[in-house]
Amino acid sequence: MSSSFVPLVEEYRGGVLENVHYGAVTVVDETGKVIYQAGNPEHMTFLRSAAKPFQALPGMKRQIDELYGLTGKEAALFAASHRGESFHIDALESILTKMDVSESTLHCCSTYPLNEQAKAERHQNHEAPRRLFHNCSGKHLGLIGLSKHMGWNTETYYQLDHPVQQEIIESLAYLAEVPASSIPVGIDGCGLPVHALPLHKIALVYLKLACPDLIADADTRAAAARIAKLMNENPDMIADTKFVCSALLKDSNLSAKGGAKGVYGIGLRKERLGISLKVSDGSEQVWPCIIATILEKLGYSDRSTIDRLYELVPNVIVNDGGTVVGERKPVFSL
Repeated sequence: MSSSFVPLVEEYRGGVLENVHYGAVTVVDETGKVIYQAGNPEHMTFLRSAAKPFQALPGMKRQIDELYGLTGKEAALFAASHRGESFHIDALESILTKMDVSESTLHCCSTYPLNEQAKAERHQNHEAPRRLFHNCSGKHLGLIGLSKHMGWNTETYYQLDHPVQQEIIESLAYLAEVPASSIPVGIDGCGLPVHALPLHKIALVYLKLACPDLIADADTRAAAARIAKLMNENPDMIADTKFVCSALLKDSNLSAKGGAKGVYGIGLRKERLGISLKVSDGSEQVWPCIIATILEKLGYSDRSTIDRLYELVPNVIVNDGGTVVGERKPVFSL
C-alpha cells in the first residue's frame, strides 16, 4: 500500500473485518493552504470525470450555450457524467439538432447507459449501443460545439494538440496555480486527454469553482460561475436521480463532481473550503460514507445534504434479501 494512503473505511460482516478502503482526503482554505488531511495531500491523481467542469470552461467563456440556444438542462450536460436516463438522451438529441452535428462526430465509443434501469429499457427495446449513451457524450458535444463555432477542426477535437484541448490544460493550470508543463496527461476512458494534479490542487480548483471571486481573470471567473450555476440548477443532469454527484449538487452551497477510480472534488461556498479525496481501490460505493463523514467533521450545517448521502448508501450492509448483515465504518481523522 502506498504511503500516500491511510485507512478511510472499514467494512464488517458478522463482526469480522471484511474490507478496508484506503485513500487520502485533503481540505484547503481560501488561500489554498492545507488545513485538514488524511493521507498525503501531494498524492498525484488523474481527475478523470472530476475534470469536466473545467473542460467546459472554454465553451462557457464563449457562451456557446446561448449561441446554440440551449436550455440550462442541455448546457449542464457539458459538465456531466450522465447515466443515460431517458431525459438525458432527449436533451442530448436536442443538442445535436441545435448544433447541427452528427452523432458520428463524437469520439467516445458506442455503449449502453450506466443506469441499470435505463440500460435494461434499451435492451428490451432491442436498441443498439449509441455514442450518446456514453456518460461523457455531453462533454464531447460541448467541445465539438465550441470547435465548430471557432472554426477549428471538429474531427480532431480529442487530440492533445487541438486548440480546445490546449485551452483546457491552460485553464486548469491557471486555476491550480501550476505550470501547464507540470501537469501529467493521459487518455481517459472516453478517449479525451485527462489531467493529473496533486490532491491539494484538486481541492483548490474546486474551491475556486465554488468561490469564483478567487479567480482574477474576468473571463475565467465568469465561465466558472456559469458552469457551477448550471450544475446546481440541474443536478439530475450531472449524474442521475440516484447518484452522489446529483445528491450533493442539490445543495446550492456546494460545487461537486466525481471521477472514475475513486477521485472526488467539492467546493463549499459559505465556508470557502475546497475538498478532494481519492479512494485507492477506485471504489465509488464508499464515497457517500467518506463525504458525509468529512462534512460532519467540518461541522457542516445542512444536515439534509448529509442525510441524502446516507440514504444513497447507508452505513449498514444488507444482503440480497435486505437483511442487515454488517456495517460500514469511517475510520479516518482530519
